Amino acid sequence: MPKQYLDRLQTLDRLIRIKGTGTPKQLADRLDISERTLYRLIDTMRSLGAPIAYSESRQSYYYIEEGTFTFNFQRYTTA
Repeated sequence: MPKQYLDRLQTLDRLIRIKGTGTPKQLADRLDISERTLYRLIDTMRSLGAPIAYSESRQSYYYIEEGTFTFNFQRYTTA
């Protein structure tokens, strides 16, 4: 997976967590992608378990449950 794709997912996650995405058009413009690509990113996140919804009144995406979407390697510690 290209780094740029992961960077976009991380940025999208951060904006969703702070409920600061704006409309899909505004968000796509902010991420410098098409709306179609934005919907694909959101679908990818949903398929990986992210409970994403959109609020018409707030004009923002948000997580239905508290949490974050992470992409990192976790080392196991040995005792």
